[in-house]
Amino acid sequence: MTLLAVERIKLFSTRSPWWSGLLALALPIGFTAIIAANSTEGAMPVVATAFMHQFGLMVVMVMAALAITTEYRFGTIKATFQAVPDRISPLVAKGVVVALLSAVIGVLVGFGSWGISWLILSDHSRLALESANDWRHVLGISLVYAAGSLLALGVGTLVRQTAGAVSIILVFALLVENLVTLIPKIGDDIQKWLPFTVANKFVLGDADGAGALPQDAGPPVPGELSPWGSFAYFAAIALAFFIVSLVVAKRRDA
Repeated sequence: MTLLAVERIKLFSTRSPWWSGLLALALPIGFTAIIAANSTEGAMPVVATAFMHQFGLMVVMVMAALAITTEYRFGTIKATFQAVPDRISPLVAKGVVVALLSAVIGVLVGFGSWGISWLILSDHSRLALESANDWRHVLGISLVYAAGSLLALGVGTLVRQTAGAVSIILVFALLVENLVTLIPKIGDDIQKWLPFTVANKFVLGDADGAGALPQDAGPPVPGELSPWGSFAYFAAIALAFFIVSLVVAKRRDA
């Protein structure tokens, strides 16, 4: 509990988590409000309220990377490792605190985007949370944010530099996963198994052949994965990065 309290104090005593949290809320909820305001059919499905969650995910991951890279930048990680020589415990505590904060932001994004759509639209007939898929569109965002923050924390611990960690995260998520489809013959098959593509389909569901989302926003099926298998796949990748970062942090100099 002491380490959790210490990491909580360190995280909230800096400005970046506060600004990142506000930005992670404002971007997806704001863009969702624009989509709702321009909905020509007057009704919008629950899944459409989660379209913009990736903006918040990118900000949350940057926040998680900053949580560790700023400690390396200002040398505070050395004092932490001197106080707790095993090094694993404080990093695990930081992961728990950052993941919990990211999950809370995800819950606020999910319900905030859904709520703002409810307020703007005159026809609420398709916004009722009646099925497991509907709840996954809203609450699944928090799970993806928590796992994404662990992934970013792992990358930040491995790279130890803010610019490098943020560049890797954003370039891979926003460019590499989209450009991989340009690889002849195997590009589309590779993309189906890339982590952010799988995480996106877990929240939104898969598109049909015409490119439109299904009426009931069915679960994603990348390869043979079930809906929760898709999230488990993304979470396993994030956890693997985090565990590798713990091993590397324990072996090398601070």
